[in-house]
This record gives sequence, structure tokens and C-alpha cells, in this order.
Amino acid sequence: MASEGLHEEATRLRPETVERHRAWVSLREEIEAIDWYDQRIDATADEELRAILTHNRDEEKEHAALVLAWLTKRDATLAREVAAKVVRGEGPDDEAASASPGDGSLAIGSLRGRP
Repeated sequence: MASEGLHEEATRLRPETVERHRAWVSLREEIEAIDWYDQRIDATADEELRAILTHNRDEEKEHAALVLAWLTKRDATLAREVAAKVVRGEGPDDEAASASPGDGSLAIGSLRGRP
């Protein structure tokens, strides 16, 4: 199979699960490429090369966004979570701030009221 990393036999998976797996793998690769470009941008002393690398990195961000959009069309929970975070402008720092120190929480937000 072209998409690596299945944890179960492909024959036991629904076709849509395999397709989402392909998308998750692609998203991971795009995010990894963004990170690599960020590092190269920081490391280079050549301004022309920095501009090229910045352009390339930003194209990878577009690719990641396209894959994420595809995934949200096929996963209602993911779509709801992404939309809620974008609309409320929440991020990891917001969730960590909502947890009380020493309260035993993992600082990942409340699961109350969720199915």
C-alpha cells in the first residue's frame, strides 16, 4: 500500500478510513515540511534564498490547510473542534490557562457536555 502506517490490516478497514488515513499522513508530511522550512529560513544568511524558502514554506501551509479542510468535511467532530477554536480564537495557551495548577487536569479543556 502506498500510504504507510496502517495499524490494522487494510482489508479490515472501511475504504473511507483508509482515505482519511492517507489524508492524515499527508497532513503530517506537510506540517513536517513547514517545520523544516522554518528552520532553513532561520539558518540561511542569504536573503534571496530566505525569500524562496519562505515562499515554499507558505505553499506547504496552503497544502496543509487544503488537507485539513478535506478532513473536516468528512469528520463532524473535527470540523466542530476546528471551527470552535477558530471562532473563539482559542489555542493551547488559552486551554492551559483555564486549568488550575495542581488540580490534576491535563489542561486540555473540559469534556463536559460533549457526546
